[in-house]
Amino acid sequence: QVQLVESGGGLVQAGGSLRLSCAASGSILGISSMGWYRQAPGKQRELVATITSGGNTNYGDSVKGRFTISRDNAKKTVYLQMNSLKPEDTAVYYCNVEVVSLALRKIDYWGQGTQVTVSS
Repeated sequence: QVQLVESGGGLVQAGGSLRLSCAASGSILGISSMGWYRQAPGKQRELVATITSGGNTNYGDSVKGRFTISRDNAKKTVYLQMNSLKPEDTAVYYCNVEVVSLALRKIDYWGQGTQVTVSS
């Protein structure tokens, strides 16, 4: 069993910053990719950013240049530094982690989601 615990969401004014964290724990042999997705009311879930085990990153077009994803492999934690926040960044942010299980299977896990609200 694997658990993902997210933290760091909240309410911030436009132009402000927030840092999200997602820590994985449980029966983990290794972690492949880690990432963040978000879902605004009435919209589909969309990619925010991903990072591979080798540190390669990929960002959604709407957050490039403002958000930075990073990971601490020893802590099994992924971070999302969000700067220059805009009201349109308001959404529930979900952590996604691809875990290599003790049985050598790759399994996707999702966090419970953390609300980010940006006021204008």
